[in-house]
Amino acid sequence: MQILNFFLIIFHGKILVHILSFMFEKIIHYLSYDYTIQKMSCLKKSFHIFLIVCLVFKKTIIGCMQVGFIPIAFLYTTTMYDCMIKVAINGYGTIGKRVADAVAAQKDMKVIGVSKTRPNAEAFVAKQRGYPLYIADLSKKAAFEKAGLSVAGSVEDMCKAADVIVDATPGDVGATNKPLYEKLGKKALWQGGEGHEIAGFSFNSSCNYKDAIGRQFVRVVSCNTTGLCRIIHEIDKEYGVAHVHAIMVRRGSDPGEIKKGPIDAVVLDPVSVPSHHGPDVLTVLPHISITTMAMIVPTTMMHMHAIQITTKKPVSRDRVIDLIKNHPRLGLIKKTLGIKSTAELKEFAMDLGRQRSDLWENCIFEESIYANKNELCFFQAIHQEADVVVENIDAIRAMVGLEKDATKSILTTNGAIGLNLIQNNH
Repeated sequence: MQILNFFLIIFHGKILVHILSFMFEKIIHYLSYDYTIQKMSCLKKSFHIFLIVCLVFKKTIIGCMQVGFIPIAFLYTTTMYDCMIKVAINGYGTIGKRVADAVAAQKDMKVIGVSKTRPNAEAFVAKQRGYPLYIADLSKKAAFEKAGLSVAGSVEDMCKAADVIVDATPGDVGATNKPLYEKLGKKALWQGGEGHEIAGFSFNSSCNYKDAIGRQFVRVVSCNTTGLCRIIHEIDKEYGVAHVHAIMVRRGSDPGEIKKGPIDAVVLDPVSVPSHHGPDVLTVLPHISITTMAMIVPTTMMHMHAIQITTKKPVSRDRVIDLIKNHPRLGLIKKTLGIKSTAELKEFAMDLGRQRSDLWENCIFEESIYANKNELCFFQAIHQEADVVVENIDAIRAMVGLEKDATKSILTTNGAIGLNLIQNNH
């Protein structure tokens, strides 16, 4: 199609079918952005209509103007590109780089810049991806340029150009950035490393998507809380949840981290009960009774949850499996796969060709699902680097008001990044 468009521009009006095919493609593109059209001024609306008319009557217009060609395709495509949600990624690390790639994969969003504090390997990945690089301290610009990294400007410059800012800076750092976002009047979302009070609203796309629509500030809950909320909410809708008891066996550090541990210990984190995960679930599902415990073990792959749910109505194992299969962010590890560890799960994701071997869905082990009267138990593995990434994308759509329906946003996000649920691969 793009080759046809090219020859249409250069050799205008020679083949009518080229004009019609080009017009069809662009009109479909146009209609997909009607949400933006609704927010435009009358002048911009008129300009878009003018461009479409030009596509239809291009040959006649050119003949009247007696010029070689009119770069209508360029004008139109550029205008539509400007209609996409402009997203800035403040903090291009473990989460930030994944969110950036997920944003870039969406048809309704674009990455207008990412930020780094120092010239490291991730900065070069950003360069390879074509993301403009911004820095908080312009006095370090020479260090970046000496390393061969062009600096587009300051973090404030980047934020000014954005519609939504994804703050993926380390925990507690994001809070220091809020005054800048407020000064600029920008929408911003933070990660679970920040407290609920940073935004006054904690988000999970399966649970409270509609409540995020139009908000200026949103916090996407942590990886563990995300995994808990997804499955608890689904069971609560079907059976009602009387109480949840969850034990989090957490990885010691991410694969790329070299300064964290433990190396040879199981660390209770915290020793006291509950861990912070239960109260964090309540920021999304305030009516749920939940007790959580957590420990850290010397692994980097994933977290593992041991969950026991007491339901208000008798629970059926077969029905629970159906609920998992039908949820767009719940994965089922079947017995036939022969996987019983996080290491094997990550290897499987790698073999499937997933970018960075990411697992965006909960990975619930089918064999572990136990249902008896009002008791439900199971194990689920959570990829700490990945499951919140898709939540960030949905949060962006909700905040801008682009999509009012949670399911549609979730499916759009999943489709763009190629999330084919793990149970569909075995």
